Amino acid sequence: FFVVEDHILHTTQGLVNRAYIDELWEMALSKTIAALRTHSSYCSDPSLVLDLKNLIVLFADTLQGYGFPVNQLFDMLLEIQEQYSETLLKKWAGVFRTILDSDNYSPIPVSDEEVYRKIVGQFPFQDAELEKQPFPKKFPFSEFVPKVYSQIKEFIYACLKFSEDLHLSSTEVDDMIRKSTNLLLTRTLSNCLQNVIKRKNVGLTELVQIIINTTHLEKSCKFLEEFITNITNVLPETVHTTKLYGTTTFKDARHAAEEEIYTNLNQKIDQFLQLADYDWMAPEPGSRASDYLVDLIGFLRSTFAVFTHLPGQADVHSTMSGKVAQTACMSACKHLSTSLLQLLLEAEVRQLTLGALHQFNLDVEECEQFARSGPVPGFQGDTLQLAFIDLRQV
Repeated sequence: FFVVEDHILHTTQGLVNRAYIDELWEMALSKTIAALRTHSSYCSDPSLVLDLKNLIVLFADTLQGYGFPVNQLFDMLLEIQEQYSETLLKKWAGVFRTILDSDNYSPIPVSDEEVYRKIVGQFPFQDAELEKQPFPKKFPFSEFVPKVYSQIKEFIYACLKFSEDLHLSSTEVDDMIRKSTNLLLTRTLSNCLQNVIKRKNVGLTELVQIIINTTHLEKSCKFLEEFITNITNVLPETVHTTKLYGTTTFKDARHAAEEEIYTNLNQKIDQFLQLADYDWMAPEPGSRASDYLVDLIGFLRSTFAVFTHLPGQADVHSTMSGKVAQTACMSACKHLSTSLLQLLLEAEVRQLTLGALHQFNLDVEECEQFARSGPVPGFQGDTLQLAFIDLRQV
C-alpha cells in the first residue's frame, strides 16, 4: 500500500502530498506495532518468533528504502528479542530436563579411538593419563556433560539468529548473547540440576557423579567464553563485556550435591539404627558386635569406596573433592556416635546389666575399628577415631 502511495506521490500531481502520506504512515505504524506487540506476546514457539522477526525486518528494510522512518519497528524488535530469549529458555529447560532424566549417571565407556574422538570433539576435555590408557576405557564424566555443553552452544547459536539483520554493533550482539546465556546457566540449567539433586530417589553414586560432572562443566566455562568471542569478534577484555556466570551455577550444584550426600548418609544410618534392639537386662553379652551394626559398617565401607570415583588428585578441584569424602565420613561417624549415645542415655533405659554394657562395648569397638581402618584417605593420625571419644568415655 505505501509503496503504491509513494509511487503515486512521485509520478502524479496533486493526488497525494508528503504530509498526507507521513500522517498515514504514522497512524499505520502505531497500529501495526500495537497489533504485533499483542500477538507476539502469545507466541511460545521460538521458531515462530524468529519468523515474525524476519518478516518485520523485511517490512522495515523495504519501507526504509522508500524513505519511511522505521526506527520504532527496530525498537520494537529489541522488545521482541527479550520475549524470544524467554521462549528459548523455556524450550531449553525441557531439553535439559530430558538430558538429565535420561542420563545413567555413570562414566562414559569408550571402546575405540573413533568414539573417544567423537566425545572429545563434543566437549573440551584433555587428560594425558587417559590418552595413554588402552581401550576399553572410561571418561570420568557421564553423558550429560557433553550433551549439556553441546546444548549450551546450540542455545548461543539460536540467540545469534535473532540478532541477524537488526543493524546492531558487534558489542551489542555480544552483550545480548552473553546476558541470555547467563540466564540459561544461572536460572534454567541451575534449576534443572537442583531438581535432579533434590529428587527423592537419587542415590549416593548419582550424587558423586553429579559432583564429578559439574566439576568438568565448570572448567569448560572458559571455552564457552572463547566460543562466544569467536562468533562475535568482541574480545573478552573489552570494557563493557559481560562475563559468563556459569562457574557459579556449577559450584552451587556441586555444593547442593555434597549437602545431599551428607543428609542421605545420616538418613541411611538412622534406618539401620531403627533395627537396634538392645536387651538392656541381658545377663551375658554376645560373642560379637550386633548384626545391625555390622551391616551398617559394611554399608559405610562400600559407600566410601564410591568416593574413589571423585576427580583425581592432579587438578584444582581434587582437594575439594577429597574434602567431600572426608567431610562425609566424619559427619557419618559423628552422627553414628551421637545416635548410639542417645540410645544408651534415653529415658526408657533406667537400668542395665554388665552383660548389656559389654555388648554395647563390642558395638563401640566395631565403630572404632572402622575409624582406624581409614575408610577414606587423607585423615591425619586418629582424627576419625575422635568422633567416638565421647561415646567411649561414657
